[in-house]
Amino acid sequence: MLSMLFLGGCSRASSAEHQLIVTGSTTILPISEVAAEDYHTLHPEEDVLVSGVGSSAGIENVSSGTSDIGTSSRELKDEELDLGLVDTPVAYDAIAVIVNPSNPVTSLTTAQIKAIFQGKITNWREVGGLNLPIGLVNRDEASGTREAFGKIVLDKQRFDPTAVILPGTGQVRSVVAQAPSAIGYISLGFVTDDVKAISVDGIVASEKTVVSGEYPIQRILHMFTKGEPTGLAKRYIDYVLSADIQNSVVRDAGFIPITAKAVNGG
Repeated sequence: MLSMLFLGGCSRASSAEHQLIVTGSTTILPISEVAAEDYHTLHPEEDVLVSGVGSSAGIENVSSGTSDIGTSSRELKDEELDLGLVDTPVAYDAIAVIVNPSNPVTSLTTAQIKAIFQGKITNWREVGGLNLPIGLVNRDEASGTREAFGKIVLDKQRFDPTAVILPGTGQVRSVVAQAPSAIGYISLGFVTDDVKAISVDGIVASEKTVVSGEYPIQRILHMFTKGEPTGLAKRYIDYVLSADIQNSVVRDAGFIPITAKAVNGG
């Protein structure tokens, strides 16, 4: 899943102060891309180029200086903590566990989900479903969603290596929508009627359950800069954090404004 937004056509070499390169998480792409379009409309002399290449690539790019902002749907790894990156949280998200709508299973415990993705539970009848082998659908290792899911659900333990590996959220959703025995995980904002999000530990993923801390598989979405953001990077990040973007674009993308927990006393 790759999307590049070229606005205005300025040369980075000749207009570095007026052109911003944002690369990283495909999960955050609906926020960063629309915010870039809207920002350019307000400031036509400034260009924002957005690319969805995965969280790890975004972190690597901003660390090496090939992009100005790296977006990530995961936390920094231990080996990335000394890269001089400054984190600006921009939204909250829940990771939904999805199955085919025809699957009668509506809820699983975290322990059951862990066992499924480790290959220890291999048939749906073991968790109250039909007598069908479970079809595991996983993300590639560059995915921030996989990193977050593995940390929260698997406690950093090994995924079943026999799972189908897919590079993007859309592909995971598409396969689960077509395969009655499949199970996968995607950002809550990408759940459609083609798939069914199941309850986890009896809790449905929603803004209310994320803000309250009840839903167990949740995360923060990040924008990283090399050092404190300045210039156009700061102006763009400030725009992403503005009420206009948080209360419209962030919500429209299915995410939760970064201010929501404070507003709701979380």
